[in-house]
Amino acid sequence: MATILAYTSPALGNLYPITALLIELQRRGHHIALKTLAEGVSTGRELGFETSAIDPRIEATVMTDWMAPNSRVALKVAFGVFGQRAAYEVEDVRGAIAAVRPDVLVVDANCWGAAAVADAASLPWVSFWPYTPFLRSRGVPPFGPGLRPWPGLLGRLRDEALRPLVTGALDKAILGPLNPVRESAGAKAVRSGDELLRRAPLMLVATGEPFEYPHPDWGESVEMIGPCAFDPPATAPPWLGEIGQPIVLVTTSSDRQADSQLPVAAMAALADQPVHVVATYPSGVPDGIVAPRNATVQKFVPHGLVLDRAVCAITHGGMGATQKALARGVPVCVVPHGRDQFEVARRVEVSRCGTHLAAKKLTLARLKSKVQQAMSMTAGAKRVADGFNASGGVSHGGDVIERRLLGVQA
Repeated sequence: MATILAYTSPALGNLYPITALLIELQRRGHHIALKTLAEGVSTGRELGFETSAIDPRIEATVMTDWMAPNSRVALKVAFGVFGQRAAYEVEDVRGAIAAVRPDVLVVDANCWGAAAVADAASLPWVSFWPYTPFLRSRGVPPFGPGLRPWPGLLGRLRDEALRPLVTGALDKAILGPLNPVRESAGAKAVRSGDELLRRAPLMLVATGEPFEYPHPDWGESVEMIGPCAFDPPATAPPWLGEIGQPIVLVTTSSDRQADSQLPVAAMAALADQPVHVVATYPSGVPDGIVAPRNATVQKFVPHGLVLDRAVCAITHGGMGATQKALARGVPVCVVPHGRDQFEVARRVEVSRCGTHLAAKKLTLARLKSKVQQAMSMTAGAKRVADGFNASGGVSHGGDVIERRLLGVQA
């Protein structure tokens, strides 16, 4: 069978969805090689992948967009970090290709340098998106600020008026750091973010309708395969079994962000409720956190173990945590803080599978009300879960890779 090399950015939130797909490809008999962040190497090896760490300079280039004074500056900072990492990725992924000699390369969407090398080579490759790509699409607002879709002529007029402003800022933030790296990799320069995404011969997007909006104009190169859920193998911790009340899971970002007060607010808002709050801080538990009697604070616990008993998840709007809850039919309350999280929160609202509370409007009373409202929206969450199942999941992703990139006939 084939050898498949996967290359990821230094974020567990990106590694884990790709891992779910790689497990499926391994199950089909393919040899899997993985280059990822140092923290993920042991997980890859435990799963039987040929795993090694990416260039340490990539991990040392930390994301600081959460410190920016506004969203426009945050966008510039985030894409600047991607550009700096991309410069190190070029030789790193070339070395991996020379060592592994893969038949297919799977590239994390945030790895611009690895994608440039793949684009310049004759190697079949797929761009993997753990979040919604910012591709232009008719009838859908420009990606970024989380605008509500408006139907009809009025919506089209609004979107076309705003698109140059929104996508123009995105393109400007991308092209400056991106094209020099593409030139160094021998890849063709691009003129827009949309053109960058279209360079991939195949895009796998880890979501599905009705959570995601319909995109009939995305084209045949884009496949939505539903959430690719993965948790590292683990047994349930003893404290989890001792919880007798319904659970509310609260998540923060695995890639540091200014969201550390969200669990604090959640624990305070729900301290008098007949629930138990489980709060996770994958970027590290801040000093001074004091949990009330009906709460547990952990750096990390596999979310699947908690969600199996949850009645609601309060998320920062990360695509992975939000969709992992919805895939189990657990409604969500989303409090977005930046990045793609405004779009995630809007999709929760539009698909009626939970509630949305702006971070700047966060108060204990509002959060309590939004969580209680979300708990009543299990029908919407179940509808989204059914849609995810209909997308085919990693099995569909494996089929597409084999058929389009490996020439395997059904």
